[in-house]
Amino acid sequence: MDKLSMKIAGEIALSSSPGGTMKKWREIFEISQADLAEYLKISPSTVSDYEGNRRKSPGIGIVRRFVDALLDMDAERGRGIANKFKETETEEFFEVHEFATAITAREFAEKIGGKVIVPANLERDLYGYSVVDSVKVILELPHTSLSRIYGTTSERAVIFTNVSSGRSPMVAIRVAGIKPSLVVMHGLKKVDRLAMKIAQAENLPMIITETPIAQINEKLKRFEI
Repeated sequence: MDKLSMKIAGEIALSSSPGGTMKKWREIFEISQADLAEYLKISPSTVSDYEGNRRKSPGIGIVRRFVDALLDMDAERGRGIANKFKETETEEFFEVHEFATAITAREFAEKIGGKVIVPANLERDLYGYSVVDSVKVILELPHTSLSRIYGTTSERAVIFTNVSSGRSPMVAIRVAGIKPSLVVMHGLKKVDRLAMKIAQAENLPMIITETPIAQINEKLKRFEI
């Protein structure tokens, strides 16, 4: 197995919910249960049972077949999702956290003591979160590299720190074309009106929180891989 294969297999093996982790990776690779089942020559209900943890934890043989299927199907479809992982680099002004299984945006907001400013769809799933220094990202990170802050998937919360009004991060999100599932403005008591309008136009939920980042990381630690 290559590095990415080992990463996926390791997450599944170590997860407290292996089925949920399998579902996460299937969705990251944009593969339906039906298509995966057809490729593996099993029934869709079998895939569903594994993802719902209704079958015993998958053995190494099943995990290997699952991982190989994801990577092979990705290559055949020319989507290049696997390549994005190889291009991801770690920058000193943002940190990326991945969840073993999804939690909703509403649950995330509650965990970090967030106040909802733009409700949008708070039932959407999050598979991780990124903590981003808004000033450094806007000033130092090339526009073409903004996707790095999303880690393995954009289905995540992005927590912007060092924000003065919230306008610049929202403009950057709109221009980048890649949207997170939840935006968190850290340390703000009031968000800029234009920032809120952009969030509403993008149907993007937004919350504010003053909970220290260290406490946020600690509260969310049990969900992480």
